[in-house]
Amino acid sequence: MYVCICNAIREKDLRCAARRMNGDAEAVYAAMGRKPQCGQCLDEAEEIIAEEVEAASYPAAA
Repeated sequence: MYVCICNAIREKDLRCAARRMNGDAEAVYAAMGRKPQCGQCLDEAEEIIAEEVEAASYPAAA
């Protein structure tokens, strides 16, 4: 699924980038070599990034 149509950013790519770096949606977009265009995706992107940050704070179950 595309999160950002303007930049063709897919959810899986956003999640992967969010796991590799810290920051808000604009910082993660920048790390991907992009920047928000219309801004309609930012709320959803922030939610996805927050999910990844939360998941990273819990150790994997053994």
